[in-house]
Amino acid sequence: MSYHVYVLASRKHGTLYIGVTGNLVRRVHEHKTHAVKGFTARYSVDKLVWFETYDDPAHAVAREKELKKWRRDWKIRLIEDSNPAWVDLYDGVCR
Repeated sequence: MSYHVYVLASRKHGTLYIGVTGNLVRRVHEHKTHAVKGFTARYSVDKLVWFETYDDPAHAVAREKELKKWRRDWKIRLIEDSNPAWVDLYDGVCR
């Protein structure tokens, strides 16, 4: 099984959310449909703009915690290094 650390955004340079999951497609779908009420639903944070894959859940959780401590400009640089246009990557991971 693989685990994913992911970043969602409301729009380019908008509100960011960092999470970890064992099922990226299902979890992002939950964010997009506002299935779970909370931060991402309230601020319309539903565009998958970055993710990493791990084999070990402990490493994924550690990376999530690390990224949550980062400064905002570091997070933006991380996203723009691999996704400069802030394209929603969700359709690509659903295939």
